[in-house]
Amino acid sequence: MCGIAGIYNYYSSKEPSTEQNVKKMLSMINHRGPDESGVYLDKNLGIGNVRLSIIDLSSGQQPMSDYTGRYWIVYNGEIFNYLELRSKLENSGIRFKTSSDTEVVLQMYAQYGSDCLSQFNGQFAFCIWDRNKKEMFLARDRVGIRPLFYWHQNESFAFCSEIKGLFALDQIERSLDKESISQIFTFWTTLTPKTPFKNIVELQPGHFMKINSGGIQIQKYWNMNFPARKDIKSSNLSDTIEELDELLYDAVKIRLRADVPVGAYLSGGLDSSVTTAYIKKVNANILNTFSIGFVDKTYDETAYQLEAAKFFGTNHTAFSCTSEELAENFAETIWHTEFPILRTSPTPMFLLSKKVQESNIKVVITGEGADEFLGGYNIFKEAKIRRFWANEPNSTARPKLLTKLYPYIPLLKDSPDMALKMFFGYKLNETEDPLYSHLLRWHNTSRIKSFFLDDYFSSLNGNNPLNDINNNLPNNFGNWSGLSKSQFLEANIFMSGYLLSSQGDRMAMGNSVEGRYPFLDYRVIEFCNQMPDNYKLNCLNEKFILKKLSEGKIPDSITSRSKQAYRAPIISSLFSKNAPDYLSDILSEKSLNDSGIFNPEKVKSLLTKIKNGGLISEIDQMAITGILSTQILNKKFIQEPIIANKENLKNYRIIDQLTIL
Repeated sequence: MCGIAGIYNYYSSKEPSTEQNVKKMLSMINHRGPDESGVYLDKNLGIGNVRLSIIDLSSGQQPMSDYTGRYWIVYNGEIFNYLELRSKLENSGIRFKTSSDTEVVLQMYAQYGSDCLSQFNGQFAFCIWDRNKKEMFLARDRVGIRPLFYWHQNESFAFCSEIKGLFALDQIERSLDKESISQIFTFWTTLTPKTPFKNIVELQPGHFMKINSGGIQIQKYWNMNFPARKDIKSSNLSDTIEELDELLYDAVKIRLRADVPVGAYLSGGLDSSVTTAYIKKVNANILNTFSIGFVDKTYDETAYQLEAAKFFGTNHTAFSCTSEELAENFAETIWHTEFPILRTSPTPMFLLSKKVQESNIKVVITGEGADEFLGGYNIFKEAKIRRFWANEPNSTARPKLLTKLYPYIPLLKDSPDMALKMFFGYKLNETEDPLYSHLLRWHNTSRIKSFFLDDYFSSLNGNNPLNDINNNLPNNFGNWSGLSKSQFLEANIFMSGYLLSSQGDRMAMGNSVEGRYPFLDYRVIEFCNQMPDNYKLNCLNEKFILKKLSEGKIPDSITSRSKQAYRAPIISSLFSKNAPDYLSDILSEKSLNDSGIFNPEKVKSLLTKIKNGGLISEIDQMAITGILSTQILNKKFIQEPIIANKENLKNYRIIDQLTIL
């Protein structure tokens, strides 16, 4: 895995600062690629890379060119089917000078142009410079596993794997975007292509872009599709299980391609246990697995993790996260997420990846994607129950089904009927709304906005963030089943914008560790999306087909256990007696006034409630985490200078096209 950055001035000749500016961006993302670094310079362009060496350790240096010197690439990611593609190219007469997948990407583009993207099975973000055309081509993987951010103004364009790299450039202003903040405090993330910062956007998942003297062109190359209700085909369950089994086996097999040891996360749940079973089937040698538990037993799954490790006979590293460690590392987490967050869950993942790094492991297989594409989340069940309840809105029995979904929410556990109706009854009867499954979650999250200053969002003129989703839904969205709609929304918004970013790529790459996701193999996604709904969510039995597939492959206790959402302590960590001083300082009245985002009196009232041991609701917990993370983000990215590390500016391999010519 790597980090990439570049600058392109459409018309002007190369400025003396281009080399230094590319270096500055790369220095900010050195954690993504501590092994090697390089910069390529042309007359009006500079592109660079920091490399985490995983495939072809000896000769895969970047920036890399083809034999003609026409095309130059910087690349972040892995193309898992690169061996098959290489063979295809060699059969057509293409010669290779390295064994890396980077060169395969480069040669595929040289042969097929943008059509090469449909042939890639991987997770990637890359830039290719065409010296003849004076054109830059950038692309990102189908579901947004690898990040790519950019800024453009007038005739200048800059891109980087992380936003902090862009902010190392003096010409880029730094300010929060209020519309984006409103989205985050509704959906937990921004809606692509927006980011929390003005004029900083992401290349959307499944898209590519071309930049030349004519400007910028962006095009979509992959869609996440589901069949219309009437077109869902029934299939034999046994045959479907067999086909899914073959797909997952191959998805794991090709993700084990690496010239360094590969480990796996073992959470104690169904998804990670299944991927571990496939790893053992592919290669029965010793497997290094890693898991995180919590001293706070409310959130701990250590018993299941150890049971799975024993069952598979892995070399297991179990790490228990304390409240003190979570609090101490929360600010660094925000430095890497570059987004406000409403849960502390990313921090333990950051600490876990640090344990992986300390074990000299660079790659881990994880189970993300199974919940989204096989119907594993409670929000899918919740929508199903609410639709069932909406058929008889006066029923007192039907809403009680909802209490079984969230045993970890004390306020719901023994709620009276009226309380249940108040909590879950929001827009209950609006079942034809295309966003029905998520309306309740987004409404509850939006309540946190009451902590903002009264006029903070006034410039938005009452804009409803839901309109931004409705205006960009697929044309055939209305013909999909309720579950398909839910899955699309969850995968495109929460998974891509939060799970794979704030909790995935950023936490792992913050410690120079690459995550690989077999369930996000595009073949697996497309196959799951065509399945009948009841193979995924059978009544209220989530991931039904995966449980059937896992029988005999993993411990029975894990197959049959109730799903436990991954969560981390909030109040007991951030407000313990031993919490670091910076947490209280950044929530002080002075800091809140300096930021000009949140209402100091309302924040003070919430803090008093927490310190007095009052009953803290889920909304309260999201609110305090969101307030704290936004304050930290504002301080680190807006109020304080972002200065490139001088040590990281040294020892770059420089390739100057002027000297080549």
